[in-house]
Amino acid sequence: MPNHVSCEKRLRQEKKRSARNHYVKMTINTLAKKMKSDISIEEKEQLLQEVYSRLDKAAKNHVIHKRTASRRKARITTFFNAQNAEQKEKK
Repeated sequence: MPNHVSCEKRLRQEKKRSARNHYVKMTINTLAKKMKSDISIEEKEQLLQEVYSRLDKAAKNHVIHKRTASRRKARITTFFNAQNAEQKEKK
């Protein structure tokens, strides 16, 4: 246990921040998993915009690194484009 008031405050702050950051990260992971589920291309296109937005906000608020956000966006976009091309080939 901390002996100083400032250390106690720091623990309270870290607890709040870590809970907030965890929520943001889990939301991003959930959206990424939804992209890989069996939903229509139109729904995936809307979901792609939401994933972009969430990743950019997380990077802006230093929850994740900006290059991590960029890499994840690139990978999700590659996956989406492959699914889209596959869908067009079937038609």
